Amino acid sequence: MVNESTILPPKSPKKANLFDHHSIKHLLDEYVSEIVTGRGYTEDVRLSNMKSLMGTNILIIALVAQFYPKKFPENKELLIGCILIIYTKEKNAILFTYAPQGSYNSTGLVVSSKLPRFSDMYTLTIASADTQSISARETVQFSKSITKWFTKDGVLVEGLFWKDVDGLINDYAKEPKKSKDSGEPHEASL
Repeated sequence: MVNESTILPPKSPKKANLFDHHSIKHLLDEYVSEIVTGRGYTEDVRLSNMKSLMGTNILIIALVAQFYPKKFPENKELLIGCILIIYTKEKNAILFTYAPQGSYNSTGLVVSSKLPRFSDMYTLTIASADTQSISARETVQFSKSITKWFTKDGVLVEGLFWKDVDGLINDYAKEPKKSKDSGEPHEASL
């Protein structure tokens, strides 16, 4: 006899509109985040919090500027600073993490993705969050057609996508190769 309280509802398939570039990228990025955090990496939300705080400050400045009797305030430096932080730090990042607990690695990950408009090539990149750290690893990435992971109805074939993302995480986690002549790790070539 089956205990009804242990029966889980069927998992609904992840589906995207194949004619909507943003829908596809959003679905893939969300699933990448699930896979990475499922591997023991905890999301680092400090940058998101800082952007939210800066956005709140910008809204307050905009409200003051709107109702203040003088012309637009001289806040160009703050706006330029916000843009530079987004451009230099965030780029195409979808997830920042801390190092997994109990790991010898002292740096987390920066996971970023690209899906250019009118292209079917999804590029996923995993890099060290602190490239200057002694435990920073070589950046790894793959580019594959999204047609490998979606059915014609727009349903994500989670097992295939999971296998590719998990393989990329494993590639990142591998020990750096040692050169035969000096015993030093090879330089990362990008």
